[in-house]
Amino acid sequence: MAKKLNITPLSDRVLVEAAVAETKTASGIIIPDTAKEKPQKGTVVAVGAGKKDEKMTVKVGDSVLYGKYSGTEITVDGKEYLIMRESDILAVV
Repeated sequence: MAKKLNITPLSDRVLVEAAVAETKTASGIIIPDTAKEKPQKGTVVAVGAGKKDEKMTVKVGDSVLYGKYSGTEITVDGKEYLIMRESDILAVV
């Protein structure tokens, strides 16, 4: 069972665990670390309470797409996450 994070995003912020970057192409070619694309998909692990007049529309466990340069990278217990505003999320998939 996953350990509960001791982070609570404020306002309309969301904590996302980025998906793992692809390590090889569909045809089997290995992608070196220097050429890997930064993932633009992840899983929501924590959400804030929302703004006064706007409730949050994403929830913990949602798989989401976000912009390539969205969010701020943080490391918690050796694991990397992104914290971003809900408006930086492009879609729930």
